[in-house]
Amino acid sequence: MNPAEKSLIVQGDGSLLLDVHSPSYNEARAAVSPFAELEKSPEHIHTYRMSPLSLWNAASAGLDAGAIVEALSRFSRYAVPENVVVNIRETLSRYGKIRLTAAESSDGDVLKLEIADVALNTEVRSNKRLGKYLRFEDGGIFVALTDRGTIKQEFIRAGYPVEDEAPLAEGESLPFAFRECTVKGKEFCVRGYQKEAAAALVADRRPGTGFGTVVLPCGAGKTIVGMTVMSLLQTNTLILTTNIAAVHQWIDELLDKTGLSAAEIGEYSGEEKIIRPVTVATYQILVWRSAKDGAFPHFKLFRQRRWGLIIYDEVHLLPAPMFRVTAEIQSVRRLGLTATLVREDGREEDVFSLVGPKRYDVPWKELEAKGWIAEANCVEIRLDLPEELKLPYAVADKRNKFRIACENPRKLAAVREILKNHPEDPTLIIGQYLDQLGIIAQELGAPLVSGKTPNAERERIYGDFKAGRVRIIVVSKVANFAIDLPDASLAIQVSGSFGSRQEEAQRLGRILRPKKRNSWFYSILSRYTTEETFGENRQKFLTEQGYQYRIEVWEDL
Repeated sequence: MNPAEKSLIVQGDGSLLLDVHSPSYNEARAAVSPFAELEKSPEHIHTYRMSPLSLWNAASAGLDAGAIVEALSRFSRYAVPENVVVNIRETLSRYGKIRLTAAESSDGDVLKLEIADVALNTEVRSNKRLGKYLRFEDGGIFVALTDRGTIKQEFIRAGYPVEDEAPLAEGESLPFAFRECTVKGKEFCVRGYQKEAAAALVADRRPGTGFGTVVLPCGAGKTIVGMTVMSLLQTNTLILTTNIAAVHQWIDELLDKTGLSAAEIGEYSGEEKIIRPVTVATYQILVWRSAKDGAFPHFKLFRQRRWGLIIYDEVHLLPAPMFRVTAEIQSVRRLGLTATLVREDGREEDVFSLVGPKRYDVPWKELEAKGWIAEANCVEIRLDLPEELKLPYAVADKRNKFRIACENPRKLAAVREILKNHPEDPTLIIGQYLDQLGIIAQELGAPLVSGKTPNAERERIYGDFKAGRVRIIVVSKVANFAIDLPDASLAIQVSGSFGSRQEEAQRLGRILRPKKRNSWFYSILSRYTTEETFGENRQKFLTEQGYQYRIEVWEDL
């Protein structure tokens, strides 16, 4: 290949720059995606980064250092920096040095830690933090089955990923098949990338497979990926998700698209606690306890049946207490589903250790180009604070500055103008502060959905929206995750959670289901305030995914 036609620039800091306009772009992107994380994908140059986690992800999928260096060399416009080659080899040399295998024990509740490197073996034996979880017997190192996840976490923190080759338990059998035509009368088939994602997780069922994370954009059908994994494994499944609306959506999808009957599907939530071969539960009920330092009584759900698969929906939101039980339950096949692995608490490594490495992802814009998710137009509107709020804003502390900016009353006029320009679009008006949302809902005569809205009322409003009886609904952050409103094509964000990129991704995702019209995502910010500063971080995620973000000043329009 002519060097001028090569699309990749490998930089000494481990970042990769990919020229979108190069003839070899598609081929190069496919080559680097398995071992590098996409950080930014604006119009012309995409940025990937090789990190220890991304390289260990690649190793878990069977890639070695030679294959990675060869891919970089083949597409790099310039010579690959020598330090990058060395770092790749050194990082990957750590993978596989520590292996977790089945111990020759009849009771099966002990695993063996195999460390071939003598110096590393000695280091592990002398490490007091690791020693809490290890048993040294007959010259070997053993781990209790219940510490399987915890020890993987500890080794990741020490810079050594554990290659988990211990077998996974088989759950109770549950035969079922997909319908060719849904109950609602629509033709149904699993999309190609959804099949690929499911196959990447299940693989050949040998040790080291059957657990991991699938990253797909909102609206790309992550629920279908989960159901496809279920269909491949044909086993009792526990599905964990974010709220009661998501529980009901999972149940509706299973009944609509598979041969499973209502008698085979249970709901375990604050409203019902029915355990069946397929059980859908909320994270909230599982992490509930009567006292701050009390036990989690509903963790027993994990042991109520012989589960063969646990699905963690929106795995990037996994509550901290859930890491504890997930660390204990490592002998069950696990699937994490998410649109972004960004966690604002930085615990991505725990998702890698406990749920499993990333097995599959597809860039948002690639699915958009193929028509699997809607084309989205992102617009930010900046407007001034009214004169009477400028002095209170100036003397407020940081938190109240942000709230004053978010609740700028001039935003209502901007909302009205946007609605006038989109008279037929099914619309979600999304915000953080209930007082602000209540005023907007009252002024527009639109229903408001918040955490205070009873579940039955919430689902009635969603139903009216889907049926077209209501065109506009005002929603708080409860609608950030796992609500199925496929016809929504306009989202207006009037306030958000400081600079959360995760939230920005989820809110955009509400309007990405494919439809005949394009989708529009508006953010309204107060100019010259901290909201504008935080907004720059929020929009960063969208521009990194390849969305062009147009900025308009309200006073200039």
